[in-house]
Amino acid sequence: MCGIAGWIDYGKSIAPDYHIVEDMSRAIKHRGPDDEGIFVSDNAVFGQRRLVVVDPEGGKQPMTVTVKGETFTLVYNGELYNTEDIRQTLYEKGHTFWGHSDTEVLLKAYAEWGEACLDRLNGIYAFAIWEHNAKTLFLARDRIGVKPLFFYRLKNGLLFASEIKALILHPEVDHTIDNDGIKQILLLGPGRSQGTGCIKGVKELKPGEKLKMRGNVCAISSYWRIRAQEHTDDLARTVERTRELIYNAVERQLVSDVPLACFLSGGLDSSIISKIASDYYRSKNQILTTYSVDYEDNEKYFESSSFQPDADSKYIGIMSSAIGSNHINVVLDNQEVAQSIIDATYARDLPGMGDVDSSLMLFSKKVKENHTVCLSGECADEIFAGYPWYHREELLYSDTFPWSKSLDMRKKLFNPSILGGGCEEFVDNEYKKTVNSADYLSTDDKQNRRVREMFMLNFYWFMQTLIDRKDRMTSSVGLEARVPLCDHRLVEYAYNMPWEFKALNGREKGIVREAFKGILPDEIVLRKKSPYPKSFNPIFINHVKSEATKLVYDKKSALYELVNKEYFEELASGKVNPANPWYGQLMRVPQIFAYLIQIDAFFKKFNLSII
Repeated sequence: MCGIAGWIDYGKSIAPDYHIVEDMSRAIKHRGPDDEGIFVSDNAVFGQRRLVVVDPEGGKQPMTVTVKGETFTLVYNGELYNTEDIRQTLYEKGHTFWGHSDTEVLLKAYAEWGEACLDRLNGIYAFAIWEHNAKTLFLARDRIGVKPLFFYRLKNGLLFASEIKALILHPEVDHTIDNDGIKQILLLGPGRSQGTGCIKGVKELKPGEKLKMRGNVCAISSYWRIRAQEHTDDLARTVERTRELIYNAVERQLVSDVPLACFLSGGLDSSIISKIASDYYRSKNQILTTYSVDYEDNEKYFESSSFQPDADSKYIGIMSSAIGSNHINVVLDNQEVAQSIIDATYARDLPGMGDVDSSLMLFSKKVKENHTVCLSGECADEIFAGYPWYHREELLYSDTFPWSKSLDMRKKLFNPSILGGGCEEFVDNEYKKTVNSADYLSTDDKQNRRVREMFMLNFYWFMQTLIDRKDRMTSSVGLEARVPLCDHRLVEYAYNMPWEFKALNGREKGIVREAFKGILPDEIVLRKKSPYPKSFNPIFINHVKSEATKLVYDKKSALYELVNKEYFEELASGKVNPANPWYGQLMRVPQIFAYLIQIDAFFKKFNLSII
């Protein structure tokens, strides 16, 4: 994990103003607290902050090489998991290496194959390369979108950075939000359409996109997308292949020169990763450390529901004992979780998921005390049909985002003069753009066509919200989070798996359960899906309700104009209790209050105005 920033200008020499990029880089120091570097030329300035995980000396950035008469400079955030495969091919092409970092391999791969190097990469990455002689900028983001990469077009060039907080420091960036940005935040948030940063002019490379700029001409294109292909494996082979791909993805991501641990919730996905990692460590006569999170007095206040049927503690104990891990349970203070939602907003650069964000940030801070790298189980639910909206027909065929069916509530909560007209059309257009991007086979029946559409909705919306959360909350404390179940090979295989295999035995993630039957304890294999643990303590609820109320009536707050006070009072008094969640299973009425607090913090942090 690292942070990158840069400025390209074809109209003037920006070398005298390199300190602007230094300031941008400094703003994302948390992403790379161990080292820093800057590259300065007339038309390009790059900055980089580094978290050292592999090859402290050989992986320093910005990194420059000259190959066949062209000089290339790279700044890079991420990890390649097939580094040695690519290195061996480059050896055969005549390249030599001074270190063993993936940074050097990536740069020389680009020098050898140009943009086509992307087809060879397995990993999570966001990087920028400057070709000195050709004066060409190249940006790319990994296929899944695990690593962020924002950019902003200037009159004669472009800015890029890992986080919005770096871009916004450049004096030419406009601190405004237009109606499209407001609708993203108020009608869809914390989700957002891919490619947007909500602030006017701030864009993000989409998953699997690349950008090339030469002579102030900028071209953006996709180098990867999810394609429909015939699934030719029978059930037995599909079970076996699913297991093989998961094992391979996890084992590739265990490489590290610094301490590595796993998040363990006792759910299926984190248990699979922890089992594979513990076996790997045991083969080296080492013991894996696992971490879980809980809240003070949570057993006292826990409320079972169809979305969250039971607490994690029982299953964590079963799994930790089964694999013999050194397990550490982090118990969070509810007041600190509530008070930290503003810090979580600053970490995310946008309103997020309230305590779902702040608790992960505080949890990661404790993990960072002893470990630099962790593995986490995101993405299996999205690609292997773990959510109820895959299985409940009324949700599967609902003609909107199934996790955010709260548009009427949002329209009541926010001022219509701020939202403007066309709210339904706006949300429907975002929904249909994603659904229409699904690729089909002519042999797909109605159910399998709709499951493909739901896959795309999950991949480009719900999953992106969660991996954005994971990247931003962990990186804010200098912890690198790897998400092996985001491997693009798994995504491609799962997309083309027929529904009767994916939902084997009528279960969510049925194929994954079958693949790890006999490898994991039965209690884990059979456990019903349970989301990230949240606090049920009234300390949190009372804090966010009180703070949101103050802000709604504060004329200096953005909420004063944004929020319909009459409906807010009905929410705060309990006169209305919406049946539909705000966003997903975990964001309900208390999280609405938290989201409002985060909107205020977002506007204040970036000194934003609405146009």
